[in-house]
This record gives sequence, structure tokens and C-alpha cells, in this order.
Amino acid sequence: MKRTEHALEVIIFNSRWLLAPFYLGLVISIALLLVKFGQDFFHMLPTIFTMSESGVILAILTLVDMSLVANLLLIIIFSGYENFVSKIDTAGHEDRPSWMGKVDFSGLKVKLIASIVAISAIELLKAFVNVSNIGVAGDLATWTVADKQLAWKVGIHFVLIISGVLFALMDRIAEGTKTHHTDKHK
Repeated sequence: MKRTEHALEVIIFNSRWLLAPFYLGLVISIALLLVKFGQDFFHMLPTIFTMSESGVILAILTLVDMSLVANLLLIIIFSGYENFVSKIDTAGHEDRPSWMGKVDFSGLKVKLIASIVAISAIELLKAFVNVSNIGVAGDLATWTVADKQLAWKVGIHFVLIISGVLFALMDRIAEGTKTHHTDKHK
């Protein structure tokens, strides 16, 4: 029976490698995002002198947005792989990010929601730069479809901010409880 239990535990432990293709897929996703980034960047270049100021701002915000998504993917790849699959052996490398190997699952959640809020903020800023005539305040009957979409974006962004604050608060409470519990038993 002990041999069967050990074999089962070895299979379960090694099943973590089933996550590796997910992280490899995310690496490929960064490469695909780079292609789209390049396409948008080189599409903007020939028209930069004829674009309006708001057009330039929108184009740049789109590039910043893609950069933040790529950063988010990289954080998820590094942290997820190191937390759930295997340690990445780059300890002596001069370019190793200082946070690498130190972001636990709790920290990853907070970084993830913070990145999502930042991406949402950029999308919201792009919508505000691109805003047209808004209906008379308080008169929902005169709101256009674009006005309603903007209101939804503001609402969703607000929910993401509240979610981020609650995630951080829950982690702080959990960390405080863990520290208090450890100090109590010393």
C-alpha cells in the first residue's frame, strides 16, 4: 500500500509539468503581441505629421497598452512557472529581475490586478480622448451608444479598482494573521 501511495504522489508531483505548455503558449503570445505592436508602430510612422494631437495620443496609448499587457504576461510566466513548475536557474545572471523568485501566489494576484487596473485605465483614457458629444447630464434619453459604452467602461474600471483594493486588503489581513499567529506560538 505504501508503494502505491508513493507512486501516486510521484505522479501528482510530476503533473506540475503539465503547466509548462501553458507558459510556453504565453511566451508565444508575447511574440504575437510584439508583431501587433510593430504593425501599429510602423503604421503610425508615415502619418505622424498629419495626425491630430488626439490621434497621436491614441496611437501612443495603444502602444503603451500593449506594452503593459506584455509586462503582465511576463510576470505571469516567470512567477507562475517558478511557483508551480520549477525554479528558473538564473541566479547568477546580471539581468535577472530582482522580484523574480520572490513573488508568491498572493503577490502574483496583487500584481495581476494592479496591471489589469492600469490597462483598464489606459483603455478608459483612450475612450476619453476619443469622446464625442455627451448627452445632457442626468437625461439618459439623450445618451448615445458611445456615451453608454463610456459609462460602462468607467463602471468596470471602478469595479476593478475596488477589487484590487480588496485583494490587497485581504492579503494584508492574511499576512497579519499569519504573523500574529507565528508570534503567538514563539
